[in-house]
Amino acid sequence: MFKLTIASGTFGKYAPEVMETLSKYFTEIKRVRLSNDMSDEEIAARLENADVVIIGGLGRISKGVIERTPALKLIAKHGIGVDNIDLDTATRRGIPVIYCRHTMEERSVAEHTIALILSAIRWIPKGDRLVKQNKWTERSSLIGIELYRKTLGIIGLGAIGKMVAKIASKGFDMHVIAYDPYVPDEVFQELGIKKVDLETLLKTSDIITLHIPLTEETRGLLSREKLSLVKNGVVIVNTSRGAVVDEMALAEKIKEGRIKFAALDVMIHEPPKPDNPLLKLENVVITPHIAAYTFEALKRMDTALTEDIVSFLEGKKPKRVANPEVFEVKA
Repeated sequence: MFKLTIASGTFGKYAPEVMETLSKYFTEIKRVRLSNDMSDEEIAARLENADVVIIGGLGRISKGVIERTPALKLIAKHGIGVDNIDLDTATRRGIPVIYCRHTMEERSVAEHTIALILSAIRWIPKGDRLVKQNKWTERSSLIGIELYRKTLGIIGLGAIGKMVAKIASKGFDMHVIAYDPYVPDEVFQELGIKKVDLETLLKTSDIITLHIPLTEETRGLLSREKLSLVKNGVVIVNTSRGAVVDEMALAEKIKEGRIKFAALDVMIHEPPKPDNPLLKLENVVITPHIAAYTFEALKRMDTALTEDIVSFLEGKKPKRVANPEVFEVKA
């Protein structure tokens, strides 16, 4: 029997049956809270003696944490992005990292992306505030724009990007273009999406939405230089990872008027630092990394992650492994 530490606030909360399943495999199950400002030593102390760790979006399992948790046999990410886990160190230690890919989380994230776009371009948060402040008559300051026949530029045509493209084109008659050097031309053709390079996308899109993982290649992808190329009045949307966009440059371009709106579900620092200039701009909509937070998505994620944990404990290869080479090393 094994010990499980859960460092995800939502895991099992909306699918209690998974906790019943896991209780059959673990002699000890405990919950801990992690934060992004904790040291490796503090995190390792909370994960001490755990054979399996379920981690959410807060905290990290770095090289230092892995080196301080000798009992660790499996890392389970309650989410899609594994950028807060040191995959190289885990692989060298022979520790599989499983995650929630292909659990239909993309539908919830795609719907939230569209909700952010509409909230921004129709001034919905500001309109709500004005009504509650008894300023109904100031509605003339809330003139928005339509999505109809606007050009949507999608950076990253994975499962989420594809879903966003489908909703935008079929639901709002938008013209969709996309940049993704890793997706074959046939996929673009099948989806009816025009494939363009990044510079063309930046210069011609009315709305730009990012759906990419955080890697060394994508970190700072929308840099100050790239943001200088965008079309005047563009809308920037990010539901991927905060660090793919230069936040300071984004704030400057919004103040200059080149970027009309920004709608963000992710930030470089979560929660953001109080002096972040984006927090002071009324044409910026920010939600606290909740794009995948629907009852349906969380239940699917819980179920999938539990299935893979059980598979691993029973000596089988899990379905969703971020570092599949670890099994080749073991073999």
